[in-house]
Amino acid sequence: MVSGSTAEVAGVAGGPVHRAITVEVTSARDRRPGRPPRVLDVGGGSGAWAVPLARLGCAVTVVDNSPNALAALHRRAREAGVHELVTPVQGDVDALADVAPAGGADVVLGHGLLEVVDDAAAAVSALAAATAEGGAVSVLVTSRYAAVLARALTGKLAEARALLVDPDGRFGPDDALRRRLDAGTLRVLLESAGPLRVDVLQGDGVLEGWIPGSVRDGGPAAAREVAELEHLAAAAPPLLDVAARLHALARRI
Repeated sequence: MVSGSTAEVAGVAGGPVHRAITVEVTSARDRRPGRPPRVLDVGGGSGAWAVPLARLGCAVTVVDNSPNALAALHRRAREAGVHELVTPVQGDVDALADVAPAGGADVVLGHGLLEVVDDAAAAVSALAAATAEGGAVSVLVTSRYAAVLARALTGKLAEARALLVDPDGRFGPDDALRRRLDAGTLRVLLESAGPLRVDVLQGDGVLEGWIPGSVRDGGPAAAREVAELEHLAAAAPPLLDVAARLHALARRI
């Protein structure tokens, strides 16, 4: 019951998440030379991650319950010339074992997934089960404390308070998300719901809400400077929980 639209997030190319996944793909290629790294993208939608990873030479299977998203993925992969490396599969994380073999993927992506599923722990278990021993699960989630700050800065104090005190980090019954996570909660969820060890926990979009648009749009030199600052900020523990999104890379043990 998750559509891949939630995985269409900023910073796919060149950001800290992309860098971490690229390192993981390189490691998978080194572990098993002679064949493409196998990537499973759950809720991957129209291919925001799948197509760039296929360009790196990965064999990518995208599981999504939206036929429209999968059709868009097929077109996108064909236009990029990587359609032979991308396999769209209609399915859901709740029944992932039916469409993805156990231990079949070197890297499993669950981006924009844990905040919308009914049972986050069950989803983590399913992602872990699909991961080969020594492989990794990459999850990208919406940050609770960044959402609190965003509401407070725009004067939505009641929503900010609700996000802060609600056990699931929701602002009320009209909230489109089932939960928002902080860094500690995300680590516990990953390490208690599956045979996983968190190797990377970083921010994504740490400074995007703070740097003025006029600076971000100031040309290639400014873009490089912002990207470098974002890369440094992503790994700074005091800034982790105010990132727009939290990224974790958890090793299957």
